[in-house]
Amino acid sequence: MKPYPVLSPQDRPQTVLLLCLLGALVVTGLPAPLAWGSSPLSIPATIYHADQDPQVKVALDDFYNLEYDKAVSEFERIEKTHPDDAFAVVHVLQATIFRELYRLNLLDTTLYAHDGFLSGKAVTGDPEVRVQVDQLTARAVRLCDVRLAKDPNDVEALYVRGVARGLKSTYVALVDKSFLAALHSAVAARRDHERVLQIDPKYVDAKTVVGAHNYVVGSLPMPVKVLAGLAGLGGNRKRGLEYLQQASKEGRESRADARVALAFFLRREARYDEASEVVETLTKQYPRNFLFALEHCNLLKDGGKGPEAVSCYEKLLEGAKFAQFANPHTEFAAFGLAESLRGQKDYEGALRNYGFTANVPSGQSSLRQRAELAAGEMYDVLRERDQAVIQYQAVIAQDNSSAQAAIARKLLREPYRPE
Repeated sequence: MKPYPVLSPQDRPQTVLLLCLLGALVVTGLPAPLAWGSSPLSIPATIYHADQDPQVKVALDDFYNLEYDKAVSEFERIEKTHPDDAFAVVHVLQATIFRELYRLNLLDTTLYAHDGFLSGKAVTGDPEVRVQVDQLTARAVRLCDVRLAKDPNDVEALYVRGVARGLKSTYVALVDKSFLAALHSAVAARRDHERVLQIDPKYVDAKTVVGAHNYVVGSLPMPVKVLAGLAGLGGNRKRGLEYLQQASKEGRESRADARVALAFFLRREARYDEASEVVETLTKQYPRNFLFALEHCNLLKDGGKGPEAVSCYEKLLEGAKFAQFANPHTEFAAFGLAESLRGQKDYEGALRNYGFTANVPSGQSSLRQRAELAAGEMYDVLRERDQAVIQYQAVIAQDNSSAQAAIARKLLREPYRPE
């Protein structure tokens, strides 16, 4: 009998990343033709079709434009009219969770490109939101379970139950950093959606979550992939991308989510032009979404188009000044601009923007630490050693156990020099 695979130190962060991604990626899509009655125990005289409700479309547009307060209010009004409709309940859950994640600065993809996120501490979420998340998830799952008790092959109930479980795993993974707990819900969500596709292969919306999971597991190092297989989680990168491409074109409400995941994975594959094409469709459809516009700039930066990235970030920050976006978190754009200017050897310009990022009062702590460390490096490049030392000390004081603190301690002994 072969022993279980042993994870090398470089594989361990990816193991945790698996848990996070399975819990946190692409779980907002909801089925299109979901029809729930006013009572789950009886066949209603009039069937409510949420996808045909114009109020739902308005609320979804607000949701994807980051107008979360408006979206929550609109979804709550719909849910009060249809209290036994799992679709309506999950929409409230969706908007409630993502409003909180955005408030906590947890939705920019830049945060998840570094292992510091994996080792970071749980953030302090609103306790009232936690109660709402638990209650709404339980209600949605209960409504679906009633339907499934009557018909185990009810694809709509399976789909919505998977969405509810996936949303719960998102909250637990990103806020609590409790990846094992998130994995439990994420795996249950995937199983629900895989069952949907077994019953109805044309139910394209289900391919969003299943596709994301396939890509993630298929991308893991072999030891981690074997462990995932032992847990019953198979994966194939090519199939994952194919599923997401299909859902992004043919899905209904999950189309936007499929495009978000597809762009994220294409970026990971270094297929920056393709990812930009996907993101461009999102920015055109949701012009007030700051994160979609930010991702366009990030792709230019990561694709090696430095001058274009600088222009993009500057335009983004200018638009934020004139209220082009809903509640923009400009520190992320400033950090991206700083990185782009640094790549162009404009160290003074980079320093200004790192400083802006580090001094946003409500900014994400790990981003602030990265900005402070980078600011110290810029001071060293500019031969202002005393200021560099102050920055490195600030990094250590903020979180002595972080990867950035370890680098800062090294740079206190020896000044940073660009390669």
